[in-house]
Amino acid sequence: MTEEKKPNTVPPPPIHQLGIQKAFDALSQPEKLYAHHMSRAAWRGTRIILRQVSPESIGIFDFIVELHACCAGNWNRLIGDAVITSTELTAFLEYAATFLSNVGNYYGSGDQKFIPNISPQCLKKLAATTPKLKKLYDDIAEPILSTPPFSLGYPGDFSQSAYYPGPCIISADEIALVSQALEDCSIFPENTRIRKVKSIGFPVFEVLQASIEKDVTAQEFVLPDSKGVMRIIRQDHSEELVQICISLAEASKYAANDNQKTFISQYIESFRTGSLHAYRNSQRTWINDETPQVENIFGFVEPYRDPYGTRAEFEGLVALADAEETKALKSLVDHSATFIRRLPWADGTSTENENKGPFEKALFEPPDFTSIHALAYCSSIIFPGINLPNYNDIRDECGFKNVIISNRMSAESNKADLCPFIDGPEAETFQKHKYPAYYWWVVLHELLGHGTGKMMVQKGEDEYNFDVNNPPIDPLTGKPIKSWYRPGQTWTGQFGELATTVDECRAELVGAYLMDDQELLSLFGFTGESEILAGDITYNLYLQLGVDGLRGLQNYNIDSCTWGQAHSRAHFAMLKCLLRDGGGCVTIEHDSSKQMLIVRVDRSMLVTHGKPALGRMLLRLHMYRCTADVQACRSYYEELSRVDGIYLEWRKIVIAKNQPKWVFVQANTFLEREEVKLKEYEPTKEGVIQSWVERQV
Repeated sequence: MTEEKKPNTVPPPPIHQLGIQKAFDALSQPEKLYAHHMSRAAWRGTRIILRQVSPESIGIFDFIVELHACCAGNWNRLIGDAVITSTELTAFLEYAATFLSNVGNYYGSGDQKFIPNISPQCLKKLAATTPKLKKLYDDIAEPILSTPPFSLGYPGDFSQSAYYPGPCIISADEIALVSQALEDCSIFPENTRIRKVKSIGFPVFEVLQASIEKDVTAQEFVLPDSKGVMRIIRQDHSEELVQICISLAEASKYAANDNQKTFISQYIESFRTGSLHAYRNSQRTWINDETPQVENIFGFVEPYRDPYGTRAEFEGLVALADAEETKALKSLVDHSATFIRRLPWADGTSTENENKGPFEKALFEPPDFTSIHALAYCSSIIFPGINLPNYNDIRDECGFKNVIISNRMSAESNKADLCPFIDGPEAETFQKHKYPAYYWWVVLHELLGHGTGKMMVQKGEDEYNFDVNNPPIDPLTGKPIKSWYRPGQTWTGQFGELATTVDECRAELVGAYLMDDQELLSLFGFTGESEILAGDITYNLYLQLGVDGLRGLQNYNIDSCTWGQAHSRAHFAMLKCLLRDGGGCVTIEHDSSKQMLIVRVDRSMLVTHGKPALGRMLLRLHMYRCTADVQACRSYYEELSRVDGIYLEWRKIVIAKNQPKWVFVQANTFLEREEVKLKEYEPTKEGVIQSWVERQV
């Protein structure tokens, strides 16, 4: 068994409660009713996500819920009845809590498959408790424990993707062919899956589109060069979408304004018909619902888990605004233009565009930036911050929203274990300073990372958003730009699987690049006289860059030579940039005999060497993105994120020291005689399971 083929069993996870009681109590009765029905809509998307993760995920979910029912939530009964031992029970509960928190049997962060640390015989004993459990187990007995697949990715020997279901393996080239055909038909891919089926003479590719409605006769299109037939089949995830729409319709009765009523009706239209044109309209309306007391995100949003990089996972988030925390963010928003002018593509050599240069928006509309507390976050990964919508044309036309999920961010200050990649004497200080450094890095990532940049676009035959007769000068070459987005081309469509990781890397770089700016840090309350000094925040950030770069290696698959997570690839590429181009600002101390990796940062070189290295990388990614230079971007980024040589040795140590991933426990709301009651759960394995059982999804 090779290293990659070791079973990925679940270690005891740290559990963090997304506390919400105080924020919920501050709501009015109509707001509580609105939040309740929106939360029900969010949780009813659970089975969509499970179906998008793996063929066995729904069966495993049902098995866990039914086993809870069999013992009435008193898990120790299973020991008392001599079904399993206490050790086996603990291992199963750890698996169940991890599975539920990740909404599937692959980690939301990293996309590796995990399996229970118990024997097949033990699972069979659990399944023998009732006939229903036995039937459920028969369907999941093999896949719940089997590896490969080891991770999500293109379907093959070592990975699988439920975005491409069925026994017939579809190739990356075939996915690209069908995806291009969808684009040619003006069908957006986010809410689709592709199933290849056998047919006499040529393959048929069934595009499964999420909708309630179904066509009497499926639309069919012959693919170029007679390479097959594309068949559009609506009604994927229909049962769940029906329930989601029922809850959304109830929520609409308690909407605070017309914008909320409108985007809910547009959500419903999109889920009913499958039209992402309707969904795009909902995003335009949603942007205009500024600083609501009850915020939401719904739909097929993030494409991180699709190996092709375009199909998106369903997501439902309902959260409550925190007015006091939002005030602190507003100060940064108000000063945004000042710091945009300090980014590498606005280096002051050009007075164009108010010193922001030609590759930045003429007008940075201060976005809605809110600190929120998640009430219901139905997703395979609980992000600390979000910047939406993902459609660049809508962002340019209408703007965007930023949210910081405060009760998720607080987990970063809640870790008891010290980081194994920080030297002992400074490990406690690193942990103490981690939360403020990480918090403001995420803030900058969302606001100025995802919020900046101007794409060079040809809109029509003779319509450009730049002077095509006198093109702007590319700061990388000193010559006029030679490439841009042609009519109909998009960032994700052109860059494919690179789009998400490059976009995240660019946003991370913006935040890191600005984290030594004294004026900026003073806005956050860090000066030369504060309890945590401004210089300490910068130093901690560079330590974090080293730690995140190393940790990212655990999400690299050595068999398929692919990355399992966009952010992990970005973090490793940034570390490699600092190691190669930082002049010794950041180094990694490696002792293979002691299985040791330690991040070293030279404080005296942060401004002179570290920041310029990050700036050069940031400028490259920014220009590739702005000018649609896919070839140059691929060549640069693939080399910078390649894992070979000594990095493979580092990866072995990182995996050996792999720290367990967070498990989150969230509250539920219940409607009792038109009064909404909130129930929070203990941050325990049992609490996580109970919270999911009581959602009744």
